[in-house]
Amino acid sequence: MVAGLLPENVTSFGGQIDWVFTLIFYVVGFFFVVAEILLVYFALHYRRGRVKHAIYSRGAKLREAAWVLIPAAVVLIFDLAIDAAGHRAWALVKENPPQAELEVKVTAKQFNWNFTYPGKDGKLGGANDLTFENELHVPVGKVVRVVLNSEDVIHSFWVPNFRLKQDVVPGRRIVAWFKATKTGSYEIACSELCGFGHYSMRGVVIVQSESDYARWRAEALAGGAK
Repeated sequence: MVAGLLPENVTSFGGQIDWVFTLIFYVVGFFFVVAEILLVYFALHYRRGRVKHAIYSRGAKLREAAWVLIPAAVVLIFDLAIDAAGHRAWALVKENPPQAELEVKVTAKQFNWNFTYPGKDGKLGGANDLTFENELHVPVGKVVRVVLNSEDVIHSFWVPNFRLKQDVVPGRRIVAWFKATKTGSYEIACSELCGFGHYSMRGVVIVQSESDYARWRAEALAGGAK
């Protein structure tokens, strides 16, 4: 059910993140339904004019306290399960990144994204680097390492289909990664309010086959930066 509400996942770690969303959805949904049923029941059962009246319980006896302690224990167990699932997803994405096969520098500024690729020397930071505005090309099935930085204010690099969202902070060099599993074009948005043109700060990730990516890179090297 949750999968149908989310954008299509096209990255290697997206399934783990979706599982956390799914777990939270069903746990919270279950307790929401139970709480609403009990709310309606008690509202009707103890409505004005009925003979039965609610009583005040101090919970001094163990049997009375159990009505609080047992539900609290059940909620704690579900909470720990969500925490465990969330930690696994966090560790997968943040703690143990795989070896990168492509590195791209991402520079955010009001209100666009600049993507810088290594030039003919194959290393970032050289005089022949290639920079493209609002268009990130990557090969499918390859681990891509993005090095994020901002020229002005805080931005947030968000690709919904990649389940990737990372704040971009001025003065900091922040690293993220992904491995796309399906070719296509996927929207990049800024999910941090960064000024009056925030709504227009959009780009696109173009995931290509290895041959198409190689062709695009060869043409880019021949034509220089755009």
